[in-house]
Amino acid sequence: MLTHPAAKTAATALGAAAAVGVGAVAWGSLVERNRYLVRHEVLPILEPGARPLTVLHLADLHLAPWQEEKQEWVRSLADYEPDLVINTGDNLGHEDAYDALEYTLAPFSSAPGVFVNGSNDYVGPSFKNPMRYFTGPSKHPKTSVVLDTPRMERYFENDLGWLSLNNTARAMTIKGSRLEFFGVNDAHRGWDKLGTLPGVIEDMRENVEWPPGLGGQESVSIGVTHAPYQRVLNSFVNNGANVIFAGHTHGGQVRLPGLPALVTNCDIPRDQAQGLSVWHNARRAAYLNVSAGIGTSIYAPFRFACRPEAVVVTLTASDFSYS
Repeated sequence: MLTHPAAKTAATALGAAAAVGVGAVAWGSLVERNRYLVRHEVLPILEPGARPLTVLHLADLHLAPWQEEKQEWVRSLADYEPDLVINTGDNLGHEDAYDALEYTLAPFSSAPGVFVNGSNDYVGPSFKNPMRYFTGPSKHPKTSVVLDTPRMERYFENDLGWLSLNNTARAMTIKGSRLEFFGVNDAHRGWDKLGTLPGVIEDMRENVEWPPGLGGQESVSIGVTHAPYQRVLNSFVNNGANVIFAGHTHGGQVRLPGLPALVTNCDIPRDQAQGLSVWHNARRAAYLNVSAGIGTSIYAPFRFACRPEAVVVTLTASDFSYS
């Protein structure tokens, strides 16, 4: 029996589409999710004459113990000799990832750092229908593995010397610059306490003892959150943040080349779900750096047109010139 030419054409088109689909899945699951990159940004927000500061922004490791390539790549970032590490949470991707996480972050023990937690620092990952992300931020599973968050925090604070910013404010000096930090616990789970933020910031400012010679210098204020919900970003701007660091979105994780993120898993505009932008609120503004993150859930090990990243941000003096 002869086949109609139109039927042959349709069959050929379907076959080609299927091949493209299989190729895209193979690329996203086997190649792109392991094509780590370092994004570089420069922000002129320090006092005139200040020495530059190298900030390493780590987000969304979602680390599992067998992910050796990821561990070695993160360790290699110590070659940038960061003056400050900012960790925006979701470090753990498996209930047995503690030793792997400690090994991965050990090279940064000589660098001061700050951190906030994401929900996956408290509970283990679970399978979610990816299509539900198009209906709004993900829901929280009723049953999940409870992780040893205190162990992770003890390592961060006692071994690495990092400061927790979970609903609190801290301060430090680096290379002669006064830095103020404030942050919140995971806003995706509603654990942010924005109502207490002005009080803890004021308490920090009243009690901090700056080194001699820095009394007349203006401080640089840095806001840190895991999930960049608009209420958090607005609060940070209102409280004087010069720059905000966030993760959580995975940059959309699956994107169409040249277009904004398809989903954000929060209420941030899709065109600000990855990269450096400016967040405006109430006639104020702050730089906003949202990382696409380094990992993915072990139940969704796939990226497309959205490579995993760490971000190196160079803070320079406000008299910095690009000429």
